[in-house]
Amino acid sequence: MDDQRTAAPDSTAVRVALWRAQHVEIDAQPSVLKDEIGLQLAAPDVNWRERPDMNPRAISGYRAAIVGRARLIEDLVVEQASQGVTQYVILGAGLDTFAQRRPEAASRMRIYEVDRPAAQAWKRQRLIECGYGVPQQLQLVPVDFEAGQSWWDQVTAAGFDASRPAVVASTGVSMYLTRESNIATLRQVAQLAHGSTFAMTFLLPLDLVDTEDRAQHQMVYQRAKAAGTPFVSFFSPAEMLSLAQAEGFRKCEHVSTRMMIDHYFANRSDGLRPSSGEEFLIATT
Repeated sequence: MDDQRTAAPDSTAVRVALWRAQHVEIDAQPSVLKDEIGLQLAAPDVNWRERPDMNPRAISGYRAAIVGRARLIEDLVVEQASQGVTQYVILGAGLDTFAQRRPEAASRMRIYEVDRPAAQAWKRQRLIECGYGVPQQLQLVPVDFEAGQSWWDQVTAAGFDASRPAVVASTGVSMYLTRESNIATLRQVAQLAHGSTFAMTFLLPLDLVDTEDRAQHQMVYQRAKAAGTPFVSFFSPAEMLSLAQAEGFRKCEHVSTRMMIDHYFANRSDGLRPSSGEEFLIATT
């Protein structure tokens, strides 16, 4: 069982939070996403900017991809909230800070952040220590996946109402799951109330990644494998759309890296753009 000795954020979640803060610090204005709260929660050592994975030039494409996908999700959630959707589920929430940064939209919603028990215990403590607290509309939902717990059962126990529309987001998760687990997630979310939206990222097979980005992606895949967290699932856009349609979604849309660039990174003075390789499925029930 998790305790205070094991309570800690996932290293990937911390890296994502630091990249989001780094975007505000070093990239040209306007920022695609302004998030320095994740950095505050993570509280890294003073030399964090010297880390190899924070090298501004070497990882600019990954940094841009992280802030781009976060902005896309955020725009989607705010839009859905304006249309009366009041439930938002974040799978693999990490150091997500939507509830803290967008209080006007968050106050109209019930937000369910799903993550490992240790990570949730740590985040709860840090939110309190940093003065944000855990507002009533924010539910930190611990799910012990290794013990076979179901995120669906846990969010339902926390008050989620499957009969009402919701937004469910899953970014940076599908690559760690088997094909069967990804299909099971699609099948489950497709059962949500009419008008619900599922937004998930998926990795392209290496041969579909832009030529100039392949070597870097291959290196990242090798590092993930060496760290004991290998990427096991890759999908072409056509395959992902087909799977989502087969599981019962009413409308399915593929958002490519090129579309992200055109929408969020066009005409930037610094030329910042996300690397190819991770793309979006936006599916509605």
